[in-house]
Amino acid sequence: MKIKPIRTPEDHAQALQEISKLMEADPAIGTPKGDRLDVLVTLVQAYEVQHFPMDLPDPVEAIKFRMEQQGLKPKDLEPMIGKSNRVYEVLNHKRGLTIGMIRKLHLQLGIPAQSLIQLPASTV
Repeated sequence: MKIKPIRTPEDHAQALQEISKLMEADPAIGTPKGDRLDVLVTLVQAYEVQHFPMDLPDPVEAIKFRMEQQGLKPKDLEPMIGKSNRVYEVLNHKRGLTIGMIRKLHLQLGIPAQSLIQLPASTV
């Protein structure tokens, strides 16, 4: 198995092509092709993290995304944010999150705290 580091956009494109071919073949885990796929994906991920960094989402958008994922309604956020009027104020960018809200949203919904402490996009 000859694998080289991904250093250039051309290397990246070649690795993606090979990953695509390997995924179509659907190799079993632990086989030579399966191991090659695993290593190539790891290399591509490392290259993309370095060359295509992603910004953290707006805190309210992170909350709305988690609500959609888990099928939650605004009422379900009351234990973490407060009464319904406060929930709607937060969801409509009328009120910021407090440290207590951030902690509860992180612990109960698993939203990364780093996403929740970002300034909302409307204030940046």
